Amino acid sequence: MTSLSVLVPVYNEQHLVSTSLARLEILEGSPHLERVQVVVVDDCSRDATGEVLRAFAAARGVQWLENGPIENGVELCGHGRQGKFHWVFLRHVMNGGKGRAIRTALAEADCELSVIHDADLEYHPRDLVRIVKVFVEEEADAVFGSRFAGGEARRALLFRHELGNRLLTFLTNWVTNVNLTDMETCYKAVRTDLLKSIPIVSNDFRLEPELTIKLAKREARIFEIPISYSGRTYQEGKKINWRDGVKALWAITRFWLSDHVYQEDAYGSQILGRLARAPRFNAWMADVIRPFCGQRVLEIGSGTGNLTRRLVPRNTYVASDINPLYLQTLRGLTVDRPYLDVTLTDVTRGESFPRVEGGFDTVVCLNIIEHVDDDLGALRNVRAALAETGRAIVLVPRGPDLFGTLDEVLGHKRRYTENALVELATQAGFEVQELLHFNRVGTPAWWLNGKLLKRRSFGLLQIKALNLLTPLFRVIDRALPFAPLSIIAVLRPTSARPAAAGAGPDAAAGTDGEPGGPIDPDVSASA
Repeated sequence: MTSLSVLVPVYNEQHLVSTSLARLEILEGSPHLERVQVVVVDDCSRDATGEVLRAFAAARGVQWLENGPIENGVELCGHGRQGKFHWVFLRHVMNGGKGRAIRTALAEADCELSVIHDADLEYHPRDLVRIVKVFVEEEADAVFGSRFAGGEARRALLFRHELGNRLLTFLTNWVTNVNLTDMETCYKAVRTDLLKSIPIVSNDFRLEPELTIKLAKREARIFEIPISYSGRTYQEGKKINWRDGVKALWAITRFWLSDHVYQEDAYGSQILGRLARAPRFNAWMADVIRPFCGQRVLEIGSGTGNLTRRLVPRNTYVASDINPLYLQTLRGLTVDRPYLDVTLTDVTRGESFPRVEGGFDTVVCLNIIEHVDDDLGALRNVRAALAETGRAIVLVPRGPDLFGTLDEVLGHKRRYTENALVELATQAGFEVQELLHFNRVGTPAWWLNGKLLKRRSFGLLQIKALNLLTPLFRVIDRALPFAPLSIIAVLRPTSARPAAAGAGPDAAAGTDGEPGGPIDPDVSASA
């Protein structure tokens, strides 16, 4: 069972909105839905839409508020419950467009899934029953209802309008490498926490390509199902026109070039997401550590799985992180990888570590311990999860003299010297098998950006250049006269196993009583 928030933007639909909303009550009979929330946003309609909504609400026992509270230009008009349904009626004080109305409705959404439903009669909510079923059975992140994939019924009209839709879908597919049949469909259903974590900026119909492209960049598991469609003519009130098509073309270009796909959050998801846009660099890192990986692997701080994908398959592979958005993406990888498990693991909390019989033979811990206050305790937790003959692969940023603004924005507590890392590993119960120097070419770039220019973000062009030039860097890196930006330590447990940090009564916090810090994705800090 799940729950569904239906987001309904309304503008000048006095003749159709009541029937459109009444159709939603077919969801009452869905065996997969335990609750339905309908959030209606009147986008400052100029006709009698407001009066129609008031009458509709009254017929369902919803109390309508006279001069309801107004916050940020949004008036609360009424809310109430009836059976499975919770109705919420809002009104924009000023017209803002479809995209803004969707953002207003989304802010109120509190169900597991959210879907956009227009206030006209072009789409029928009986298809939402089938859309919800896909989430339940396929572990989807998003499900689009396609008007062109062969629904039960489709009204035949506006051929040139369909050609425009197909062109926009083709171009969106080209920039995302996703094979959708209908990008412009209204019926886009998305897991609510995922949808809320995407920064939507479009106020009009450009919302459609924006949301599609950003979902693709977030590596969402997108499904399509055929739906029925009864499109209306312009004489019947259709609002989208050729000008919106031209705007959509520009939007496709704009959002293709942008990587603004995360809302600002406590985990620095947007910054770390940008760093992850260097797959060739990830491949380089994976190639360096792969010879030391066994068949029972725990990866700490997996991010969205860039390194994970390159190290599997294994007999057992557990990917972990503390960022709930990353965990959601990682779980999507498990559907067709039976050997892969995903769990929340905080390196500072020993009780959060997963266990396997005999212990893991490899723990991969890249760009993690520099984030936490108690790095010694973190390494002891890693030690406790290992088999006696296992290995820990630990990557840390080198060079305290390089510490600058980029380290601060990434949440680094420190940078290491080789001697400091060896001493730390020894205290944690390890002996050093190998110390590898990694990414010398990144050192001058880090010094320039973080120390000299004092930048607090990574330029997208810099990341693209890093990805483009990585094959060259791999060849010349050892010959460069710079100290490495990162050190990779391959560690083996010594015979005496120290107690795991955080295993006692105070396990929920680090040494200073604070929870563990954010975990980097599987990308070296090397922009």
